Amino acid sequence: MTYLDLIEACPVITPSRLAPCRELANPDHHLWNNRGTWWCHFTLHHVNWTSERVRVSLRTRDLATARNRRDTLLNQFAK
Repeated sequence: MTYLDLIEACPVITPSRLAPCRELANPDHHLWNNRGTWWCHFTLHHVNWTSERVRVSLRTRDLATARNRRDTLLNQFAK
């Protein structure tokens, strides 16, 4: 699953909310580099008291692009 797949599936996933972010000073929070490709990971909390860890490839090797794609992805769940 890529970040585009997750953005397209967003209406299916709602209602959910993101786990609170505690590291606002870290611009790379929710990002990790796996062998040159940037990934995003976060936790969704659903209304039925379950949670889901989401790990999705951002399909880029560029950190600036990865940050933009992460922000786009997380903004979909912040609505």
